[in-house]
Amino acid sequence: MAMNEHKINIHTLRTMKMRGEKITALTAYDFFTAKVMDEVGVELILVGDSVGMAVLGYENTLPVTMEEMIHHTKAVARVKPQALLVADLPFMSYSTVRSALDNAGRLIQAGAEAVKLEGGEAIVEQVRALVAAGIPVLGHIGLLPQSILETGGYKIQGRTPQSAEKVLRDAKVLEQAGVFAMVIEGTATAVAAQVTKSVTVPTIGIGAGAHCDGQILVSNDMLGLFTWFTPKHVKRYANLAEEMRKAFAAYKREVESGEFPSAEQSFR
Repeated sequence: MAMNEHKINIHTLRTMKMRGEKITALTAYDFFTAKVMDEVGVELILVGDSVGMAVLGYENTLPVTMEEMIHHTKAVARVKPQALLVADLPFMSYSTVRSALDNAGRLIQAGAEAVKLEGGEAIVEQVRALVAAGIPVLGHIGLLPQSILETGGYKIQGRTPQSAEKVLRDAKVLEQAGVFAMVIEGTATAVAAQVTKSVTVPTIGIGAGAHCDGQILVSNDMLGLFTWFTPKHVKRYANLAEEMRKAFAAYKREVESGEFPSAEQSFR
């Protein structure tokens, strides 16, 4: 990747937190989407395991494999983005320190500049080992999509004193383990605000209120491409699925009527 003064790195994000500047992050799974979002100056691009639902048609993130994550990470990395490029370690790919190191290394070799993994106290040894190996780690606390079988679904965290205490404890543990930032997902606004004030690393919220140091959304959600379900935390900035539907229908009509291709689209 070409490095210059505009290239975003983990230190850029820390500086932004200190200055009170908001961090903008989005997910991307392909070259062209990542290129467009990089052109508008998004600071962090995440190749998320949300690719499972957003692109691959899975019901949740659990079936996503390392091979799929590597495939999509390579596609996004070909943009050579100015944004910091982070890739998710998928379900069960970091259950031990050894597997975390091996699989994170594969994502870095695929072009990622950092990796994200879910959890707090339960994965602290993996985080420490990754940081010690020179692999930057983005933490992920609060609602953990990879743990839905254990928790019984997508449940908002921080609504009870015990849950709030766990989120805060996980944040502190991850900070001490060396994460450069942390995603807070599906967490009560007041608790996310408390975490943001209590840690020195940036917090990036998704369904965690407006007081985090930055925000992230699944791009297919905010573009209106994933239309089967819209979570409460998502704001749709476009309705691309409807535009695509119109275009495909118009194409079908013109092919059937003989209007396409016309002389303009034909060769002599």
